[in-house]
Amino acid sequence: MNGSDRSVPAVIDKPRNSRSAIWFIAGCLAPAVLLVLVFTYYPMLRGVTMAFQNYTLFDLSDARFVGFGNFKEILDNPQFITALKNSVYWVFFSLICQFVLGFGIALLLKNRFFGRGFYQGMIFFPWAMSGFLIGLIWRWLYNGQIGVINNLLIKIGLIDTPIPFLSSPKWGMFAVITANVWYGIAFFAIMLLAALQSVPEEISEAAEVDGANRLQRLFRITIPYIMPTILTTVILRIIWIMNFPDLIYAMTNGGPAGSTHILATYMMDKIIFGGDYGKASAVGVVMMVVLVLFMVFYFAAARREKAGDF
Repeated sequence: MNGSDRSVPAVIDKPRNSRSAIWFIAGCLAPAVLLVLVFTYYPMLRGVTMAFQNYTLFDLSDARFVGFGNFKEILDNPQFITALKNSVYWVFFSLICQFVLGFGIALLLKNRFFGRGFYQGMIFFPWAMSGFLIGLIWRWLYNGQIGVINNLLIKIGLIDTPIPFLSSPKWGMFAVITANVWYGIAFFAIMLLAALQSVPEEISEAAEVDGANRLQRLFRITIPYIMPTILTTVILRIIWIMNFPDLIYAMTNGGPAGSTHILATYMMDKIIFGGDYGKASAVGVVMMVVLVLFMVFYFAAARREKAGDF
């Protein structure tokens, strides 16, 4: 009887303890959830709302609902179409070159050699720098009068007169993509080197004994083994490159004549010089739709990875 009496309070206190634990966890999570709501989701929802409004800083009293008017105006603007095309070039060529060069560097750094730590630090250093600062550095390198690149090209005899890299629509996108490639190589080198170091040596050695050469081991063993990492890094890099206006804004400010604008810089241009938050928000919504499509692909790929399809 005494034993049963002692067990009653424990049974009664169990729901009470569970409720206390739930309230404790909720109290701990509340600040984080509040910060995310205030600084992420509220601005996003506010931006989506402004995309359907006539909202300019020069006439706030005329803020009104205009439906899809902002979207129609930006889609009819040739500069937006140019920015959309440039965004495709910007993402595609930057991504391909960054991946190929970064993967090659990761393969080289996987091998042990004297000074490998120093070379790793030198390669990874650009990733720690500000994108805007890198843009200013490359702007100086491309300068027509005092730029190092033109000076070297003239000295080795490839050109006779300086090339206007940043002031010519012909060379503008090439110049900014080259700078972005230099900046993004480090990301792929870091991520892929970590993945390569996880590949079991026994598998590669067994394939070598069976007569497989280096290319066969690379494409039939190494790449399939690290495919989940490759897929993840590529998708993440696509999203980051799409939302990376710092470098272009520092180098060309979208010029000359808007020839180097991507969607992100075009949106900033609408805000900084036009004060038109409505049209800028419409551009942002277009970018968000594109990125959502990438995210859908990313989650689908991650689901396949968990299912063991890779």
